[in-house]
Amino acid sequence: MGWDAGPGALPQGSYADLAGRWMTALREGARDHVVPLSAGETAVLLARLAAEFDKSADAADPQPERAAAVGAQLARSHFVGEEVLGRSIDVLGAHLAATGVAAPRVVATLGAFANGYLRAFRTWLLGEQESVRTAEIEARRAAEEQLRASEARMRGVFAQAGVGTGLSDMTGRIIEVNAAFADMLGYEPAEMCGMMVTDLAHPEDESGMWELYGALMSGECDSVRLEKAYPHRDGHAVWTNLNVSLIRDERGAPQYTLVLVEDISEQRALQESLRYRAHHDQLTGLANRSRFFDALADAFAAPASGIGLCYVDLDHFKTINDTHGHAVGDELLVAAAARLRECLTRPGQLVARMGGDEFVILVPDPDRPGEVAALAETVLAALAEPFEINGQRLRLGASVGVVEERSDRTDVDEFLQAADTSMYWAKSAGRGCYAVFDPARGRREHARAELSAAIPEALADGQFFLEYQPIVPLSGDRIDAVEALVRWRHPDLGVLSPAEFIDLAEDDGHIPALGAHVLAQACRAARRWYDLDPDGAPVISVNVSAVEVADPAWLARVEKTLAETGIPPQRLQLELTERAFMADDGGPVAALRTLAAAGVRIALDDFGTGYSNLAYLGQLPLQVVKLAGPFIQRIRDCDSAGATDLVVLETIVGLTHALGFTVTAECVETRFQAEQLRGLRCDTAQGWYFHRPLSEERVTGLLEEQRRIVIPVEGGRTTSS
Repeated sequence: MGWDAGPGALPQGSYADLAGRWMTALREGARDHVVPLSAGETAVLLARLAAEFDKSADAADPQPERAAAVGAQLARSHFVGEEVLGRSIDVLGAHLAATGVAAPRVVATLGAFANGYLRAFRTWLLGEQESVRTAEIEARRAAEEQLRASEARMRGVFAQAGVGTGLSDMTGRIIEVNAAFADMLGYEPAEMCGMMVTDLAHPEDESGMWELYGALMSGECDSVRLEKAYPHRDGHAVWTNLNVSLIRDERGAPQYTLVLVEDISEQRALQESLRYRAHHDQLTGLANRSRFFDALADAFAAPASGIGLCYVDLDHFKTINDTHGHAVGDELLVAAAARLRECLTRPGQLVARMGGDEFVILVPDPDRPGEVAALAETVLAALAEPFEINGQRLRLGASVGVVEERSDRTDVDEFLQAADTSMYWAKSAGRGCYAVFDPARGRREHARAELSAAIPEALADGQFFLEYQPIVPLSGDRIDAVEALVRWRHPDLGVLSPAEFIDLAEDDGHIPALGAHVLAQACRAARRWYDLDPDGAPVISVNVSAVEVADPAWLARVEKTLAETGIPPQRLQLELTERAFMADDGGPVAALRTLAAAGVRIALDDFGTGYSNLAYLGQLPLQVVKLAGPFIQRIRDCDSAGATDLVVLETIVGLTHALGFTVTAECVETRFQAEQLRGLRCDTAQGWYFHRPLSEERVTGLLEEQRRIVIPVEGGRTTSS
């Protein structure tokens, strides 16, 4: 009530008191009306109305119409609360009585005031009602127009939207679809109206999808969003993003379902293509490394399950690539992959390309022992058949590593290492076969690998040392030469013989450093013996591998060692196997000729175990041929020696002498062997029958004793001076 904001400033004059009482009475009444006047404006209005009212009751000139006008003005000024008329009559009646107006005149004046007030109030009220009705009509008309416009817009959007839209009732019957939805599935909109929602089910619908639809129809939820495949009219699947919303009536009961459908077939096809490319080899179409490792991880995730693997490496594939070109090689890989895929025997097995010409076949939880090995045999048979590539008939074998283990006894890395190791076992066995992983063999090879890796450090720490086995003439027991034999004093394994590490050193590239170390140690020992007795010092015989001799820098290393130690070249003998002479470029033979020309003795070691081309012997710069141990072992005693063995030995010795070489027999362990070799006119021998390998100090002691033996006697024996 704006006029009730404060007391206001009452006007001065005879009617100020009446206006004040009137204003106070109205303030104390119910506050159920709004007067758009301030307190001051209200005071002025009431003072004016009080003056007019007082004049209307003048005894000399009563004017009831003026009282009626005052009442009407009060109503028109929005003094329309429930208590306004009553309180006004009370104040005005009291005023008239106080001023001596006769009672009849008071009644008549107040009656006129009330009538004027009520007539104006009624007019105002009717005006307000008409205004409200007019406003309601206008609002309803505007709302209807807006609704019609909204419906028109919505129907236009529904019909023209690029997103498929459909409406169905609570029975699941489709009552309306737009062109986009119908076109998406190959129908006309009218053809889809009347169909049931279940008519659009697809075999690839997710499990639980229709349960969600049922929950929506029952009102348990208001919307569902998922991916769904719709059957197209021509039979193919249309993949969509589906959003279904429930429309309720004014009471909140389910009335319709509205579906929005977005075709994502192209996006899904792209995703499938990317997913396929991420998990398949682009050339062969097989699973790739990533897919294989995922499958292997799944297999290991199954508790205490068996896991088998065939690791397949194509034999000589590089030769085919180099000979026929990479295009042919690629086609051959594709054909080989197809055959490998055909080798799978049951669901769950996976063949994958690891890269290059390597493939794997994973066998989760093998059904029976030997299943993985049987699969390897199937693979070998499949790949052994010729391939027809661009009119060329090509053959391709394979080496297959087989491993089978339980998931709780190994891990992925060890499992794959075992498969790779067994594949290399198959290659080393001659290719075209399979090898089953043997943990004991694996441990041995692992130990050998660790041993090989320790060689450089062992050389630096001085763990390699030499022992010397005397070589004596069979016509006497004087030491003519000693063979230097390298040993490894391993800190954990004890003393190791050459058989335990020489091959490792050759295979892993450590032999040049080890050979140089052995040669230097042997030549220094030989120099010390030469300084003790220049005439009686033995020849030092050092084994040299084929790998060393093939090194172009080897000759310079030997010459440098001779120069640094200062031993006469005639006091050095180098022992080589036949393999060292077989290089196609002739480099090793040329190096040996250079050393032989300088006086170094060259010995052919283990004669009879290699190529043994007798005609080739005469072309080599040899001075000594050493008979291989197996020849000597066959004549260990009279029971084991056969006539043929002796004939073979006699022939070899005779031929060797005819070529101008001397003959040394190795591994002489019995008196019978020594006597037979002496009878065959073998020149020298070595072995445990004469001496075991000795330290440098022991050899020095023997040489000191030998210097005192100077008198020959009958029977080839000697006596001291």
